[in-house]
Amino acid sequence: MKTLTIFTPTYNRAHTLTRTYQSLSAQTCKDFEWLIIDDGSTDNTSEIVKQWISEADFKIRYIHQENQGMHGAHNTAYRNITTELNTCIDSDDYMPIDAVENIVSFWNKNRNNKYAGIVGLDITRTGENIGSPFKVKATTLTDYYDLGGKGDKKIVYRTDIIHKYPDYPIFKNEKYVSLASKYFLIDQDFKLLTLNKPLVIVEYQYDGSSINMYRQYWNNPQGFIYDRKLVLSHNPKFKKKIKYCIHYISSKLIAQERFSIISDSPKPITTLLVYPLGYLLYYYIKYKVHNNKKMNIK
Repeated sequence: MKTLTIFTPTYNRAHTLTRTYQSLSAQTCKDFEWLIIDDGSTDNTSEIVKQWISEADFKIRYIHQENQGMHGAHNTAYRNITTELNTCIDSDDYMPIDAVENIVSFWNKNRNNKYAGIVGLDITRTGENIGSPFKVKATTLTDYYDLGGKGDKKIVYRTDIIHKYPDYPIFKNEKYVSLASKYFLIDQDFKLLTLNKPLVIVEYQYDGSSINMYRQYWNNPQGFIYDRKLVLSHNPKFKKKIKYCIHYISSKLIAQERFSIISDSPKPITTLLVYPLGYLLYYYIKYKVHNNKKMNIK
């Protein structure tokens, strides 16, 4: 059995998925398999993957499902991974040619059951680090960002650890739950070993603009309520508690659940105190979403 599963959720990204495949074909270490979760694509993803399966010098598995959103694709991936380690490489990202070699060799030297896995660096196409490198041997993602760390990072989890934690919830008519919610739960019990080497090359797609974030808030309130309540239930620091209470209130208002805002909150007193700010955020999100719709009509 291979050591690592690289899994890629994809939705109508055949045009960028080819670059991901090429980077995996070029890996200096082939101690991995590639699991592609096709989350309801309507382009030619299935055709090009079939071709790759027939020609690749590494194992490729392909699963097609009805569209559930990124978190639903992650659920399916985790249910189908049996290797010791796993990592997600998005369909618009790709890996340096020595990424698998660095992951496997580092884990073989430092394997320890008290760690959930490895966290490494994201870099740009020009080789620049995204955010700051690590200054400690091990950390949780929560601690890294709370202590001033910046930028996206690439996580390589032990599969047995991933399987200990619940699936992302699927909410009717919604397609978004923060992937960080599962990572946050793992943070409560385990640290990650840090690796100051690039594991993924990221090229952000401009269809992920800030207005799309407001649309996510508006279209997926239950997913955001879940995430906010999860963090609040673990006694976050003061600033984060205030922030998450405000966002929790706005999401409850979007979901038209205003009468249960206080009773459902893990931090009812703080929620009551910041109630006006939650209302303001709700109206701001509503304005941004509806104003953008009007602009698009014109």
